Amino acid sequence: MSLNFSNAGVFPSSIDLLHILLFTAVVFLILIVIRIRLASNQPTQAPVQQSPEAKQPAPEQNTPKVESPIASASPDAALQLLSLLQQEARFVDFTQEDLGHFSDAEIGAVARVVHEGSKKALATYFSFAAVSSAQEESSITVPAGFNPAEYRLTGNVVGEAPFNGTLIHRGWQVTKSNLPKIAKGHNTSIIAPAEVEL
Repeated sequence: MSLNFSNAGVFPSSIDLLHILLFTAVVFLILIVIRIRLASNQPTQAPVQQSPEAKQPAPEQNTPKVESPIASASPDAALQLLSLLQQEARFVDFTQEDLGHFSDAEIGAVARVVHEGSKKALATYFSFAAVSSAQEESSITVPAGFNPAEYRLTGNVVGEAPFNGTLIHRGWQVTKSNLPKIAKGHNTSIIAPAEVEL
């Protein structure tokens, strides 16, 4: 029995443009596959060896180091002060308490205790003085070249110093600080230990 491919429709009886395009696409895909396989079988190139002169590090340049104007502060002193305020005035207890269910009279009574204890703790370890010696609500002249850390100008600030205005708050500055020394290894993040009654 003979096979007649032309009648079976396996091979076209005529070649048109569509067949030419299909043949070209198949050849193109075969070439791409061959190229990918050849590229994957090629050994990788050995690294280029540098000359001894190239291996030497570049000489250090004498560029001046610029120090950052912002210094990082240790939290130990602040945590120590919180601990002292907690001991004398139960300050942290007061600020962490939900006061919504207390009356104003009850809050006022507790605030008096917190105030007295806080004042005692601060007076023990700090000395304070007013930044400005003028009376509050009095007229004051802020001189040219004033220290912006000492005077904060508010309102309509136009032009250059000297400025004339009304002193709203005298400001505070610490003139003496005498916090206790911290023992080595002491965990300052514990403001108050948990209390257990036996």
